[in-house]
Amino acid sequence: MAPLPRSLDPLLQRCLAQAQQPVLPGLVPFLLGPHRLGALHPLRVPLLRSVFPELRQESQSLIWDAQTLDVPARSARIQAAAEALRAQGAISGWRDERYACERPVDDPCAQRGETLFELERAAFRFFGLMSRAVHVNGFLPGARLLCGRRAPSKATDPGRLDNLAAGGLPAGEPLAQCARRELAEEAGVPAALGRQVLPRGALRSTRLEREGLHDEVLHVYALRLPAGFVPRNADGEVSEFLALDLESLAQRLDQGEFSIDAAAVCALGLRHPEALGDLRA
Repeated sequence: MAPLPRSLDPLLQRCLAQAQQPVLPGLVPFLLGPHRLGALHPLRVPLLRSVFPELRQESQSLIWDAQTLDVPARSARIQAAAEALRAQGAISGWRDERYACERPVDDPCAQRGETLFELERAAFRFFGLMSRAVHVNGFLPGARLLCGRRAPSKATDPGRLDNLAAGGLPAGEPLAQCARRELAEEAGVPAALGRQVLPRGALRSTRLEREGLHDEVLHVYALRLPAGFVPRNADGEVSEFLALDLESLAQRLDQGEFSIDAAAVCALGLRHPEALGDLRA
């Protein structure tokens, strides 16, 4: 197979840049003791302090002095604050699923920090906390990517194109296990085939959304699919699947049909050193 067309490079770079936007100044840092964990819009500070009165405001930061609490106690307290915010309509899309908030590390794409607390996933953007997700590029024979379209009922990016499978990382679940589970739920990938999924790097996606600061490490995986594979969605989160050759994929990326994170995952997957091998699936 010939190398990827060089004409794709500017488009792929643009997809990556859209997912890695600089965090705008003016957000209020949220700290646990000395550790900066998130950031939120200043207009949300009074509402948060009304349900979380032990927060103190100092040097334009919100500080939670909870270092002496253990993980369950911290989790219970911040979860209670999030539930109070939900009751006031400040947090929507509640999933009854928790993410882990980690102690900051130098390179979260290569390292994992210890868990500081667990919190409902829908609250992460309100606080501007960093979460993790897995995304799987599915490669079909003939240099095609198998992509899903997000169901109209999805809370975020309804109807936009996505990777073969993707999902946030629940607290306590290993990354590869999450990738295999999402493949089974979203695309009907059998367990034996799902075990062949391979890591293809990671990137940190940041941008300001209506719900707050989106800050997520996207762990990218690749799966080579056999000829004749027919995907079947089992969880209602995908409305259809499309097998896209490189030209069609480039057109849809250029037209903004993919979610920002899914477009970046496509770009990273195609620029990975193993991309040609994946395309030869």
